[in-house]
Amino acid sequence: MIDRRTLLSLGIGAGSASLLGLTGARAQDRPFRILMLTFRGETDVERGFRDFLTANEIKTEIIARDANGDARRVPELIADLATLKPDLIYTWGTPVTLGVVGPYDSTDPRYVRDIPVVFALVAAPVRAKIAPDFASSGRNVTGAVHVVPTDVHMRAMQAYKPFKTVGVLYSTTEQNSRVIVDEVKSVCAGMGANVVAMPFKLNASGRPTADGVEDMIRKMRADGVDWLYLLPDTFLGTIYDRVTPTALESSIPTFAAAERGVRDGGALVGLVSRYYSVGQLAAAKAVEILVQHRAPKDIPIETLKRFALIINMQVARKLQIYPPITMLNYAEIVTN
Repeated sequence: MIDRRTLLSLGIGAGSASLLGLTGARAQDRPFRILMLTFRGETDVERGFRDFLTANEIKTEIIARDANGDARRVPELIADLATLKPDLIYTWGTPVTLGVVGPYDSTDPRYVRDIPVVFALVAAPVRAKIAPDFASSGRNVTGAVHVVPTDVHMRAMQAYKPFKTVGVLYSTTEQNSRVIVDEVKSVCAGMGANVVAMPFKLNASGRPTADGVEDMIRKMRADGVDWLYLLPDTFLGTIYDRVTPTALESSIPTFAAAERGVRDGGALVGLVSRYYSVGQLAAAKAVEILVQHRAPKDIPIETLKRFALIINMQVARKLQIYPPITMLNYAEIVTN
């Protein structure tokens, strides 16, 4: 079992990281124009982003546009950049970010190269080829990573309830998800554990669909899955209401990689970066660009330094799978 000291050494704490406020912004001639591109509407990430700018007295004009769950809409959302002339583009998630800036080794002229871009809620920017490394993107992009490292997630799951087999549902259309599935397989292999990875079916338009997802989860139970790992898959986040009830019915505990998976999605436990704090971290990088005139390539891509362990005790009671007593000393307990 992993104790509190070991968990803290992995970067796990009861609260999120405190952010270094960037105050003292010099007077602006006009508000900074920020084009905010989201995937499924505004979340606590955007609230944290906006609040940070307000708290630091940064005058902004934010133009918010949403892809409505379809990253293929990104080109139309940025078609008027020459007229709009934003000082900065904010992007939510891997599909939207790639739709704006493309892979770092692409020469496709449709991608934005001349406007600073700050992303949030991108789980694996290096593996997704948004940047060659975290120290520098080498181009007009920086941002805030929200996902706790996969190996830390697996060890936290093992600390709560030991496992031999982990189940994963994912979208083959999301590069970020394919990357994390590979990471789960690699980490579990090192732990002597197996992985049952099942991709969502695709509809006639090539988009993921929830058809048959309940049967997939029941099949995982038959295959001896000990945990269902809810990775930060954008589509998965839209069907929690079908996934977690079926997992609960099948007596499979669920572990969420994103805060929403526990608070709204019904997962048993999650080790997360709080959305609001991720938004603040992204905003801090935007301020460095807009106020301090730093190039995005000179601003490292970062994640928060402390994570939150959240346990849904109502789900724990239904499953009769309670956390180790030591975890209760630092976990946040939710009851609905």
